[in-house]
Amino acid sequence: MSAAELPAREAMEFDVVIVGAGPAGLAAAIRLKQLSPDTSVVVVEKGSEVGAHILSGAVIDPIGIDRLIPQWRSEEEAPVHTAVSDDRFYMLGSSGALRLPNFMLPPLMSNHGNFIVSLGDVCRYLAKKAEALGVEIYPGFAATEVLFETGAVAGIATGDMGIGKDGHHKTGFTRGMELRAKYTLLAEGARGSLSKGLIERFELAQDCQPQKYGIGLKELWQVAPENFRSGLVQHTMGWPLGNSTGGGSFLYHFGDNLVSVGFVVHLNYMNPYLSPFEEFQRFKTHPLIADTFAGGKRICYGARALTEGGWQSVPKLVFPGGALIGCAAGFMNVPRIKGSHNAILSGMLAAEHVAAALTARRAHDELASYEAAWRSTPIGRDLYRVRNAKPLWSKLGTAAGVALGGFDMWTNTFGFSLLGTLPHAKPDFATLKPAAACRPIAYPKPDGKLTFDRLSSVYLSNTNHEEDQPVHLVVRDASLQKSSEHDVYGGPSARYCPAGVYEWVEDGGQPCYVINVQNCVHCKTCDIKDPNQNINWVPPEGGGGPNYPNM
Repeated sequence: MSAAELPAREAMEFDVVIVGAGPAGLAAAIRLKQLSPDTSVVVVEKGSEVGAHILSGAVIDPIGIDRLIPQWRSEEEAPVHTAVSDDRFYMLGSSGALRLPNFMLPPLMSNHGNFIVSLGDVCRYLAKKAEALGVEIYPGFAATEVLFETGAVAGIATGDMGIGKDGHHKTGFTRGMELRAKYTLLAEGARGSLSKGLIERFELAQDCQPQKYGIGLKELWQVAPENFRSGLVQHTMGWPLGNSTGGGSFLYHFGDNLVSVGFVVHLNYMNPYLSPFEEFQRFKTHPLIADTFAGGKRICYGARALTEGGWQSVPKLVFPGGALIGCAAGFMNVPRIKGSHNAILSGMLAAEHVAAALTARRAHDELASYEAAWRSTPIGRDLYRVRNAKPLWSKLGTAAGVALGGFDMWTNTFGFSLLGTLPHAKPDFATLKPAAACRPIAYPKPDGKLTFDRLSSVYLSNTNHEEDQPVHLVVRDASLQKSSEHDVYGGPSARYCPAGVYEWVEDGGQPCYVINVQNCVHCKTCDIKDPNQNINWVPPEGGGGPNYPNM
């Protein structure tokens, strides 16, 4: 059935449509209602429920939630209980660890006053606050299309439901909804599909550095009581990654004997044989780390891309009819491994400028005041002080890059930098070397107790997709994938994907590309790292993907 033959979509009118029920989107919705209770606001969320697709470490700086909900500390329902009590940084070797004294670290790296949380639970709490104010939240609906009127964004449409893999309409086929609005805020997180399209359409990134990314992998463990240290925050750099590959780890003790353990690999790595998932598993075997999990049980797993470009890579935030907020805008602070505080602050800031525009009876124009304001706010100050950390790490490697980056952050504490503002190098998809120029990496087999394989890990993410639906991982040119991704680069997608989605298998003596779409945890790494930008991630049916209970 052609588009012209389809039944019309139901349309609903709002003052503001927000895409994504993460910290930024929910903060924007709450702030809009605080400022103007009569403003109609809807939040659309592709996860099956609020929090289902939320994955973060997470140690949060409370500056955002303090400003959004000043009374949260007196509310029993607020899922923010474990204050950081011990803050440790280590440089790892293959068998030992060097602790970096806290007094040597720039003050902004201190976690004193921060809290260890499940960010998914924080979002569920924020959603209740938003709904109590009259915000409509639609989970299970993926925003798949931007609506335009005379060149300006006029809302979004959710995807049709009940389409088979071959494009036929199954029993129960339902058209998506059109959610039209005077302003549309995109809070999709890193590498959101609509954000990506609008950045390209309106050339929002033409005056900034390329966005940089990392992949964050995380497990949640219930550990033995004798291995639990409530409030402990521990970060490491170094092993098992080589000096030329950026990344590091986190380990956070919180709640009822829960430990969040995670590993971040910067996606500008060069060796196509590197596997972020396998590096994460190997990391857990280090003597400093392994004992924490003795007698424990792994209860959840997930992965997500992170925006790492910082100050230099933030695109123009506004376009006719809307704006980017949160990690869709690139507001993560890489050295601190924190973005939720800036996500909340940016949602609030955008909401304040939207509210002013609505009061002035404006619609579908550029929120130029939001674009002009952010760099002089706490968001801008937070990112500006660490702007050289990522470029130095990429250029000089872990040892020298972290040392000089730390020095630069110290000088920025006093308001100046000897280095100015350094540029980033290539976009991450352009950094891989040909396989022939690199050495394969032999990873140990998982033991099923401390280290695991991908498929058993994906099982713990509660990932589910309707099998008979269009493939949401679109390979634009199959022949290019064979001639370049496979023949030149050795098939890195089978290694950079943390969920076993991509495989190169032999079929009649020829390599065949297999895409196990049902495994996809929506991390977006393939969309970022494919060396030819030949894989395009688009949203599957709403509700598909991981269902994280408390990540």
